[in-house]
Amino acid sequence: MALVGRSSHQEGTNKMKHKYGPCTFCGGEVSERLIEHEYRWQAELFLFEKVPAGVCQQCGEVYFTIDTVKALEQAVLSKARPQRTIQVPVFVYPELVPA
Repeated sequence: MALVGRSSHQEGTNKMKHKYGPCTFCGGEVSERLIEHEYRWQAELFLFEKVPAGVCQQCGEVYFTIDTVKALEQAVLSKARPQRTIQVPVFVYPELVPA
């Protein structure tokens, strides 16, 4: 996950229009789309849906604008009420594989 500059959204619409450069890892084309993003803070896991992000079409690296990162952090730090809560199964890898 990488951070890029600010994005600009057309007022009154959901159209994203941040211009991403090539992927810093593989040089592939980065296009903007809405993704699900897992955000970990201390011992908690948060899931965000419909997050605008640049995604490399070649390797899948994800890029967020500063405004997007600030919005995610603000939601977590302000303890905003989530739209819903889900349960997440947890596995311990060494217990899954035979010795």
